[in-house]
Amino acid sequence: MPLTGRAALLAAIGSIPVGIWGPSWTGILAVDGPLALACACDFALAAPVRRLVLNRSGDTSARLGETADVTLTVTNPSGRPLRARLRDGWPPSSWQPGTEVEASRHQLTVPPGERRRVTTRLRPTRRGDRQADRVTIRSYGPLGLFSRQGGHQVPWTVRVLPPFTSRKHLPSKLARLRELDGRTSVLTRGEGTEFDSLREYVPGDDTRSIDWRATARQSAVAVRTWRPERDRHILLVLDTGRTSAGRVGDAPRLDASMDAALLLAALASRAGDRVDLLAYDRRVRALVQGRAAGDVLPSLVNAMATLEPELVETDARGLTATALRTAPRRSLIVLLTTLDTAPVEQGLLPVLSQLTQRHTVLLASVADPHIAGMATARGNTDAVYEAAAAAQAQSERHRTAEQLRRHGVTVVDATPDDLAPALADAYLALKAAGRL
Repeated sequence: MPLTGRAALLAAIGSIPVGIWGPSWTGILAVDGPLALACACDFALAAPVRRLVLNRSGDTSARLGETADVTLTVTNPSGRPLRARLRDGWPPSSWQPGTEVEASRHQLTVPPGERRRVTTRLRPTRRGDRQADRVTIRSYGPLGLFSRQGGHQVPWTVRVLPPFTSRKHLPSKLARLRELDGRTSVLTRGEGTEFDSLREYVPGDDTRSIDWRATARQSAVAVRTWRPERDRHILLVLDTGRTSAGRVGDAPRLDASMDAALLLAALASRAGDRVDLLAYDRRVRALVQGRAAGDVLPSLVNAMATLEPELVETDARGLTATALRTAPRRSLIVLLTTLDTAPVEQGLLPVLSQLTQRHTVLLASVADPHIAGMATARGNTDAVYEAAAAAQAQSERHRTAEQLRRHGVTVVDATPDDLAPALADAYLALKAAGRL
């Protein structure tokens, strides 16, 4: 039951003549008595907060960086009009810094027996689930001297999904896929390893594609046409251990890996391949299996939304065993992990042969563009030392990648902006070479 600033101002104004002309208890009562009576009447005429009925509706999900509108319906069942200020509480990461006060506070007037809606616009700055907190309402009387205050718990959850910024690369990768599939008129015939059909030979065709048996049965030379393999299985493995928590630019490495995985999943599902997801560090954090082509991307985005890096060392042996159970048949296993020397040499390399013997393995890692910038610096002594350190780090990274290649692993090492298209290109190259 807080007093308002208006009541305090009236009390201060009334105390001035009392203090000048007749400071006494009688004078104080003469000023404050009517004010107290007015406050009591104002409190009695204010609509009760506890009897209000609140309901939510609106968006339940939004991509990171986009807005989500959540509507709060306030019903006033009392016989007094509601004049109120309302604060719709959400976690601090639900808004851009500095915008919470303006976005979460509302003024509303609800006549007796009616209802009104207010909309809170969220703009989350982190992935994951954002749970609504308490709704605090301060109800004022007609004079604005006294108020009633109370809170209501009105549950609501907004799931903040990965932004999928690499979606812009999808049209160009799909065009390349159609080119491989032979569905686009190009200068070269679509590559692949699965037999598609026979057609008449035209100058420029590879003579190795001539089907001599079919040619013998007809009067024209026949050649075989091929198409890329379809219905292959792809397992995306996200390493959520401590190395994925390292920040590159403004985001953790895990976020860049997710973006690359989403582009690859969108491309592979369009190519007719089956895509599953495994997120692992010391236990399974997310698992998506057996989704239809049209449901793959929504399922992956929803599963990735709540993933956060865990500050533990990834159990490479457990990750390998789980991947083998998840992909019992020959598959393309895409490891989105680190190329740091210690985790690879001590964790991944000893168990890598278990994967490469049964599957095609593609490893994608996020490189720090700041290291490349340091390697070219020469301005002063400190810059030279930084350049030497960066060159050593790059050399170790290249040596680790070469070790993996000697074990038959295709390695993609790129900055966050380039990782997604580079990974998609590596997938298309494997598909064109018939290695899936």
